[in-house]
Amino acid sequence: MAIVRIPTPLRRLTKEQDEVNSGASNVNDLIQDLEDQFPGIKDKICEDDGSIRKFINIYINDEDIRFLEGPETNIKEDDTISIIPAIAGGI
Repeated sequence: MAIVRIPTPLRRLTKEQDEVNSGASNVNDLIQDLEDQFPGIKDKICEDDGSIRKFINIYINDEDIRFLEGPETNIKEDDTISIIPAIAGGI
C-alpha cells in the first residue's frame, strides 16, 4: 500500500493521523479512497466539479503530479504521496 502524508490542516478529518495508507491505483482513486475512509476530506482537496483545488499540491515521491499525468498519475504500491496546501504570503 502507498503511504499518504496528511497535512496538519486536514488531520482533524483523519483523527489526527499524519500518515494513512491507500491501495489506490491513481490519484483520482486515491482521493475517492481518502473520502471513503475519512468523509469530508474530498471537499477540502477538490472543487465542486471534482478537480483538484488550485492551492492543493499533490506529490508522488517528491514529483508534482501537475508535471506528470495530473489526477490520472499512477500510484505504485511503495509510493509516498504528499498532500501539500499552498502557502501564500509575503512581506
